[in-house]
Amino acid sequence: MPTPPAQEPRLLRVAALVADASRARMLCLLLGGELASAGELAAAAGVSASTASGHLAQLLDGGLLACEARGRHRYYRLADAEVAHALEALALVAERDSHARQWASPARQRLRAARCCYGHLAGQLGVALLRTLQREGWLIAADSAADSAAGNAADSAVAPGPGAWRLSDLGAQGLSGWGLDGADWQRRSASAGRGGRGVAYGCLDWSERRDHLAGPLASALLQHFLARDWLRRSPPDRALSLTPTGQAALGGWLGWPR
Repeated sequence: MPTPPAQEPRLLRVAALVADASRARMLCLLLGGELASAGELAAAAGVSASTASGHLAQLLDGGLLACEARGRHRYYRLADAEVAHALEALALVAERDSHARQWASPARQRLRAARCCYGHLAGQLGVALLRTLQREGWLIAADSAADSAAGNAADSAVAPGPGAWRLSDLGAQGLSGWGLDGADWQRRSASAGRGGRGVAYGCLDWSERRDHLAGPLASALLQHFLARDWLRRSPPDRALSLTPTGQAALGGWLGWPR
C-alpha cells in the first residue's frame, strides 16, 4: 500500500466541519449574511445551548465563522464571502442529481423566487436583476474594448479579474435615479485593483445555476432596496419578497413576475 502523505490537505478539516448536520444548519442560516446569536444558531440546528457552543468553537477555530461583540452579547457571521461561495458551490454539487425536484417543492418556492445570498440578492429575482443591468447597458465588462475606449489611459491599464463588470455612464445615471451616488460607484468600479473582481462580479446561483450579481455594489443595492421597502425579509429563512412599492419601482423594468 502506498504511504499517505505526511501533510494532509486542509480540505479534509473543512469538509469534516461542514459534514456535521448541526454545523451545516448553522452555516446555512448564516448564508443570508446576517449576524445571529448563539441561541438563534442553536435553535436553527435543533441542539442545546451547550452543544451549540461546542460547534461554534469548532467553526471559529476552523476559520469558517467570525464573532462580533455587541455590548454584552456575541454574534456570529460567516468569516467572509469566500466561505459563502464555497457553501453555495457545495449545495450546487449536492443537489445536481435532484435539482428540479428539490426546487419544485412548495417549501422552496419562496427561496427560489428571491433570497439573500451573503448580503446580495439571489434567486430568480437576483438573476433577473443582473440580466437587466447588462441588457440595459448599466454594467459592462471591465475588460471590454468599449469600456477601455471610453475610459482614460489609467483606467484602461487596469487588469480586472474574470467576470468583473464596471458601471457605465448609463448605470451611474440609473443608480442616481434610485437615490444612490452613481458617480461614486462609477469611480469605484473604474479604479478596481489589478487582478481583483472589483465592485461587481457574478456569483453562480444555487437554484438557477446562472449568475446573479455579487460584490460591494450588489450588497449596496440590496440594502437600498430593503431601506426603500422595495424588498422585505420573509423570516424564518433567507427568503425575500417584492413589495407593491417594489413592484411599481422595479417589477416592469425587471420583467417580474415572469
